[in-house]
Amino acid sequence: MIKEYKTISKIAGPLVFVKKTHPVGYSELVTIKLPDGTIKQGQVLDTSEDLVVVQVFEGTSRIDRNSWVKFLGETIKIPVSESMLGRILTGAGKPRDNGPEIVAKKRMDVVGAAINPYTRRSPEDFIQTGISTIDAANTLVRGQKLPIFSGSGLPHNEIALQIARQAKVPGQEGKFAVVFAAMGITSEEANYFVKDFEETGALQRAVVFLNLADDPAVERLITPKMALSTAEYLAFEKEMHVLVIMTDLTNYCESLREVGAAREEIPGRRGYPGYMYTDLASIYERAGMIEGKKGSITQIPILTMIGDDITHPVPDLTGYITEGQIVLSRELHRKGLYPPNNILPSLSRLMNKGIGDGKTRDDHKQLSDQLYAFYAEGCDLRGLVAIVGEEALSDRDKKLLNFADEFEQRFVKQDSTENRSITQTLDLGWELLRMLPKKDLTRISPKLRDKYYGENDFDLKGKKTNMPLESEEENRKKRK
Repeated sequence: MIKEYKTISKIAGPLVFVKKTHPVGYSELVTIKLPDGTIKQGQVLDTSEDLVVVQVFEGTSRIDRNSWVKFLGETIKIPVSESMLGRILTGAGKPRDNGPEIVAKKRMDVVGAAINPYTRRSPEDFIQTGISTIDAANTLVRGQKLPIFSGSGLPHNEIALQIARQAKVPGQEGKFAVVFAAMGITSEEANYFVKDFEETGALQRAVVFLNLADDPAVERLITPKMALSTAEYLAFEKEMHVLVIMTDLTNYCESLREVGAAREEIPGRRGYPGYMYTDLASIYERAGMIEGKKGSITQIPILTMIGDDITHPVPDLTGYITEGQIVLSRELHRKGLYPPNNILPSLSRLMNKGIGDGKTRDDHKQLSDQLYAFYAEGCDLRGLVAIVGEEALSDRDKKLLNFADEFEQRFVKQDSTENRSITQTLDLGWELLRMLPKKDLTRISPKLRDKYYGENDFDLKGKKTNMPLESEEENRKKRK
């Protein structure tokens, strides 16, 4: 028999404190009936012998001591089916597109089931995003969790949409799906997301969850869990390869801090709760592949670094849990470059498992290393030029300086609708490497140099010269 209680003792923010109940479990669903008959939904956040803390999804306005509280004896579940593809839902999984309710093939617990480490398969399949700086230098692998570290005002939303439109597992396009979860966004951003999905046709293979900034903070806490439960159903029961894009995890963590403050918890770093690492891990670790299952879940969480501080608790803890990061650069953004992906602090720890002969191309790893090395040297030389001037540089240094500029303008910069194949990306990399003499390509084997660079050296613009670079140097000395 389900009992109702009229023993609300305190209301603080999104939380309701109920005294003297029968034993209830963590995360148990709750309904609260207001005096005017309105029903609100909630979830048990904490429980003890004498007091139960309930977080209310719709906010606590108009709830008073005359409200009735009923504990339903089950946890939050989301109705799932393949018909969810092409739908736009609220952060709580309700239809937002004026469409019908989801006809459930199954009801999935939003907490999910932890993947047994023994049954995890090692990620090894390349995912093509169509963005050169990701595909070539920070490759995304199926089953990986690779976050994007952004900053306020940087185009992370545009990059998220571009990846949602273009991402695919080569050769398995028909089985690829996207689950897009937006948390704490404005109505303007929500309309932008919806318009882009509809106009580009990406919505046909996507499930979109939108939690707005004026929605309750508690709803924001279940949005990524709703999205991941949907992804688990599509991946492990319908054998689809699912890419989960979540933006913005910083808003999610702010909601954690808000609820923690309402519970009067002892705060951790910068006021965030001490269990934030565990909470984030419970989200990120739901990515992966399972032995015996054909599907996979790949995550791209997006978070804004407050004050562009990469040591802020949210990016700092995220970096410990995930397998690398893609860092957006405000300096590149100021130069008008899109996407402003800075490959120098970026990293994909699983890149080597998903590239190479038979997956992308035999030259991928060495080409990426050489591009990184030349670009890093060129960026260092920019600081030197500011001190001593370009005239003090050697011919090789001038080439590297020019290489860094060309790398940003031709390799980093691309249109938001430009979908480069991995072959186009790698060929473009070789065009840039031809700006320096073949002998300087020390990170590439002689066999690959001969195969892709060609027999002759090239000038600064990548055009073949009539004679080797050493002969040009000798001729210049003779002319002097």
